[in-house]
Amino acid sequence: MTTDRYLVTGGAGFIGSHLVHALVARGLQVRVLDNFSTGKRENLAGLDREIELTNGDIRDPDTVTRVMVGVTHVLHQAALPSVARSVANPRESHEVNASGTLSLLLAARDAGARRFVYASSSSAYGGSPELPKLESMPTRPRSPYAVSKLAAEQYCRVYHELFGVETVSLRYFHVFGPRQDPGSPYSAVIPRFITAHLKGERPVVHGDGGQTRDFTYVENVVHANLLAAAVPGVGGTVFNVGCGERISLLDLLSALGDLTGNHPEPIFESPRPGDVRDSLADIGQARARLGYEPIVPLSEGLRRTVAFFGRPEPGRHDPVPVGSAPVMN
Repeated sequence: MTTDRYLVTGGAGFIGSHLVHALVARGLQVRVLDNFSTGKRENLAGLDREIELTNGDIRDPDTVTRVMVGVTHVLHQAALPSVARSVANPRESHEVNASGTLSLLLAARDAGARRFVYASSSSAYGGSPELPKLESMPTRPRSPYAVSKLAAEQYCRVYHELFGVETVSLRYFHVFGPRQDPGSPYSAVIPRFITAHLKGERPVVHGDGGQTRDFTYVENVVHANLLAAAVPGVGGTVFNVGCGERISLLDLLSALGDLTGNHPEPIFESPRPGDVRDSLADIGQARARLGYEPIVPLSEGLRRTVAFFGRPEPGRHDPVPVGSAPVMN
């Protein structure tokens, strides 16, 4: 009987570390590959004896080949995030997000991995005003980041069609939660807003604040990954992973103000190049074929995230409970 072994790329990062904790909690064998460019060792605190950890880069073929030996499931989270970063350095975004994914697909095919779950992005849809976003819609990426994520998604489809690798691409919609880094100049909006509220500082809004997002708590993304790794008959498929609801940035600021007790006036700056105006996931296909349902609504996710960022530093890296999902056999 073959023992399942899971490789989590970017496993020391925000989403990846939540996946690692969830897999370990289910008693599964876990291998982590991370180059710690954005990931943090403290995100995996307490797991030293539970996981195999390799400090390496997905762009290095020798490293990727070595860590893929014996792997049955790949949960590929490693990426160079941020639209703004990709506008500043498009070549690096492509090399990590597209070429790095191709390197992993080659190694997964040669190692005989059964399932390859890829963290794609809702940015692939681009700026089309049509809502909600359906997986069947044309893609019109507006940034090098979005292009690189879509290119990797297409590599996944081709590797399923040509080589039989069971790839599943999950288009994440604006993921947030504990362990997300608020300090980077490329950090996502929710950790930046929460940090500003807790410090009593004025949050910066790029645009007029009327833009809307389908914000997705990280536990929902973990749930979707576990389903995508387990459900049969979904190879070569793309699924939206969101909550199917949207909120404007101004309403988000108001909700965070209620949670923190601070209501600072925002600073409005020019919209950032490559950003989309509105985003909303249609999750019908994920419901029908994966059995996916959002298990943590936005309001509860915001409450948990504010509580996390309000903790003293030593408690920041405690594992966050993960909702129920099937154990993969």
